Amino acid sequence: MAEESDTASSTVEVVYALPDAQHIVCVAARTGMTAAEAVARSGLADRFAEIAAAPLVLGLFGRRIDADHRVEPGDRIEICRPLQADPREMRKFLTATGRVIGQREGTRDND
Repeated sequence: MAEESDTASSTVEVVYALPDAQHIVCVAARTGMTAAEAVARSGLADRFAEIAAAPLVLGLFGRRIDADHRVEPGDRIEICRPLQADPREMRKFLTATGRVIGQREGTRDND
């Protein structure tokens, strides 16, 4: 059991989530390693062309970070996908059509 803890504390997780799947790669943490280096070592950019095709946007446990952010063992680096639509514009559109975010088309609340 101590081995699992040691392994988790000496690695960095790099995560890329798609609508239907989440890809997690553990990378050996190295002193001074940046988030961009962790992503490169994960190989995810090689597997998913869309990562390399756009500017790299990264997060650390849901908080945006720069590519040159120094990672620590146990960190979870998230590769962010571009938004499909601006949330503010989507909210305006849904409000205008009598719906709310999260409501499926054709359904209504039974208030």
